[in-house]
Amino acid sequence: MIDRYLVAPTAGVRGQISVPGDKSISHRALMLGGIAEGLTEIEGFLASADCLATLEALRALGVRVEQSGATGARVHGVGLAGLRPAAAALDMGNSGTAMRLFMGLLAGQPFDSTLIGDASLTRRPMQRVAEPLRAMGARIDTHDGRPPVHLHGGARLRGIDYVLPVASAQVKSALLLAGLYAQGRTRVTEPAPTRDHTERMLRSFGVRLECESSAGSAAAALAAPGAVAGVGARVSLAGGQRLHGGRISVPGDFSSAAFFLVAGCLGADAGLTLRNVGCNPTRTGLLELLRLMGAQIELRSVGPAGSADSVEPAADIQVRRSPLRGIRVPESLVPLAIDEFPVFFIAAAAADGETVVTGASELRVKESDRLAVMAEGLTRLGIDCTLLPDGLRLRGGAMTGGRIDSHGDHRIAMAFAIASLRASAPIEIDDVANVSTSFPGFAALARAVGLALQDQSHDCA
Repeated sequence: MIDRYLVAPTAGVRGQISVPGDKSISHRALMLGGIAEGLTEIEGFLASADCLATLEALRALGVRVEQSGATGARVHGVGLAGLRPAAAALDMGNSGTAMRLFMGLLAGQPFDSTLIGDASLTRRPMQRVAEPLRAMGARIDTHDGRPPVHLHGGARLRGIDYVLPVASAQVKSALLLAGLYAQGRTRVTEPAPTRDHTERMLRSFGVRLECESSAGSAAAALAAPGAVAGVGARVSLAGGQRLHGGRISVPGDFSSAAFFLVAGCLGADAGLTLRNVGCNPTRTGLLELLRLMGAQIELRSVGPAGSADSVEPAADIQVRRSPLRGIRVPESLVPLAIDEFPVFFIAAAAADGETVVTGASELRVKESDRLAVMAEGLTRLGIDCTLLPDGLRLRGGAMTGGRIDSHGDHRIAMAFAIASLRASAPIEIDDVANVSTSFPGFAALARAVGLALQDQSHDCA
């Protein structure tokens, strides 16, 4: 098994590439297809370890799912009331998204369910989902707020009006999924905009949602794809609505493309093009941050992903080497770039001047404490870096080589591979096996654009 990257300094990157399908959309397409009536055909499905955990969990719950080729899946929906008890605990692997969304999906079922995961997932907080679900009437046990999670069947859920204390698309999505099984209306208010894949996909399955402003004026049902809800926006749905299967086209994952966006900013003299990338505006905060830093980025062919029946916008993105400058990150953009901060910090380390990030405490409860782990790694590469309670302060400068402990975090591992474009010596990155959870084929694609990346197993030490 590959568990280490050795990445030599590289002069530049170039070419045209496609990144794998969007992980967040793939999870949701499987889940909603499972409780829909009829067949759901998914194109561009990401067959990563995380998404395969969701697929296997649905099979264990009585849903027939067939994989077709490398990127296709056919989900034979069982309807809203058609799930069946699993014979054993449902293993979410390393996927926090899968666990939190399944908590919402299973909270109102007539049978018991237990959700487990790997050592990393077992350390991640689930109380933020369990608490509002309990307010809806769910009976949920956790281990000090962390997995394993046991959901007691037979709970009669009722819709609630819930204000998220922290912006979280996963908590919002879990409550909306539970709301499908609740009596009355479930309404979720966000303190800041978060990704809206669940809302878009629910709409594509025929569920009616409503969006209201903080002032209380009702708006149309999430009107146009591409519109971002303002701060304080509320989304709501009535329980008991039936879902209808259809075709879902999954665009390239923006979070995966982010590594190559930064690589292009650091080393694409002739340009680097990323084809058919999902450009949902609730996901693309990194684009705005890089542009604030002076990046030359152009979006082309903006439109629906793959075909007209898709619910997600996509674009070809071209990026060129750009002289970057440090910035103070607007806190309003933090939720829209939360998964991309590891590689953003690499861009900041290569920029001229100081970069300050605050309001990002959510990064402390990801697959690792991403603030602490990035600060540790950047310091090892010679970057002046200060860890803040909810962010980082760093000053761009020359990067040396060194050995990096990714702490088993896939995004940390991939981010430091990109740092090789500015490093003066090789970078050795340990504990990279979990890259497969989100980006199978990352190493091969990195080599295709020009990175000098070698896979190594432990016995190569």
